[in-house]
Amino acid sequence: MKHDEVPHLRYWPVMIAIFFGSFLTILSMSTINIAIPVLMQEFHTDLTTIQWTITGFMLAMGTIAPVTGFLGDRFSYKRLYLASLIGFTVCSMLCALAWDTSSLIVFRVLQGVFSGLVMPATMTIIYQIIPREKQPVSIALWSLSAMLGPAIGPTLSGWLIESLSWKWLFYMNVPIGLVSIALVARLIPYYRLNVPKSFDLLGFLGAVLGSLSLLIAFSEGHSWGWGSGRIVSLIVFGVVVLGLFFWRELKAEVPLLNVRVLANARYTITLAISSIVTVSLYSGTFLTPLFLQNIQRVTPLETGLILLPASLAMAICMPIVGKLYSRVGPLILMVIGIALMSIGTLALGWLNVNISHGYIVWWMLVRNVGIAFTTMPASNAGMEQIPVQQSGHASSISNWVRNVMGSFSIAIFTSMLASRTSVHSTELAQQAGGMNPVVTMQAFTMSVNDVYLLATGLVLLALPISLFVRKRKEDPASIGQEQAA
Repeated sequence: MKHDEVPHLRYWPVMIAIFFGSFLTILSMSTINIAIPVLMQEFHTDLTTIQWTITGFMLAMGTIAPVTGFLGDRFSYKRLYLASLIGFTVCSMLCALAWDTSSLIVFRVLQGVFSGLVMPATMTIIYQIIPREKQPVSIALWSLSAMLGPAIGPTLSGWLIESLSWKWLFYMNVPIGLVSIALVARLIPYYRLNVPKSFDLLGFLGAVLGSLSLLIAFSEGHSWGWGSGRIVSLIVFGVVVLGLFFWRELKAEVPLLNVRVLANARYTITLAISSIVTVSLYSGTFLTPLFLQNIQRVTPLETGLILLPASLAMAICMPIVGKLYSRVGPLILMVIGIALMSIGTLALGWLNVNISHGYIVWWMLVRNVGIAFTTMPASNAGMEQIPVQQSGHASSISNWVRNVMGSFSIAIFTSMLASRTSVHSTELAQQAGGMNPVVTMQAFTMSVNDVYLLATGLVLLALPISLFVRKRKEDPASIGQEQAA
């Protein structure tokens, strides 16, 4: 049965169904960070290889996002959301049954494909069926579901690894996934606003190949050499292919991704801010567990407990930010958030081998509160000006760019961590008269600090850009037209 318009909306049941699915996919991403050292030992591999369980997952999330708009329009966003949760749950079981590094990476990539459909689908459902006046709070709740993953993920991950095994990081997704599937099937209404006539296969291949090419270049730059022919070729190929992708989408009668939404200056500016914040965000989730476990020899469970206060503070702040948004607008919130992120990230760039855990807890807390004040306003400020018919494509672009930037950030941070560790090891070994465990730990710590300082500089770039985002002046007539549409 097809519906031309959304049926009577029950707000809280819809938000509950959206909340659970979003929480599940982000939880799976946050739990794996703690397990990286364990997986390195389990499969007898190095960091560069095992980090693809994170990078591959995130790249898959990003590269599948462009097709979300088409699939949602074609099959309805409810059915897309439901199918994604089913696929994610099946892939979680496969990850738990992985027998080597390659199989785990493959299954994680497949899991990332389905995760990449969930986030833009749920964001689109909010902007298409939730009333305008409830959208800021709805996006805050949507963001809260994503923030709860990092809040409880590390602690839960540490406990599961120590009490059971790393396989339970994936087994636990199965019952949560089944509950989410039941909620979506029952609580979210079926609707479709329009039906596309064709699928732009060339456009999809362009988005995937271009993103993959750039990711491999950034990931392998430190080992192949940044000036090597392979790296330069991959970067040039990726840039050219993505350029052709955007050109094709502008010319296509039925584009895979309606990139014309980028003509909305407010949307594009907030997308740039979100991308910058994303890069800095992943520095903390990636580097801090590595430092605590590799240098201070903290257990996975203790690592999770150290990260828990900051993540809980971020989750608690999200609903508050959603309430404040309607009163003060995005600018003030983003400036506060970027400032806190910058201060917290800079402080984490001054680590030493014997730094106290209290120091890490406090500055991670400051940093994560800043993230809470930045992410929701940046997302909603751009999306609220997009017509409802284009919201699916706009959310696809937003999630595509953010996820690919997250993948790139981990690849860049891994590369920089390896190269700077080599440099610092050489310098310290010369001073100490040779390599020893102390030199190794100091070199790694100094490299972590280098990456945090880079992340600080990156997040500061968002500050002048945010000054262009002012509080929206509502036009009752236009709002009525959009809601009618």
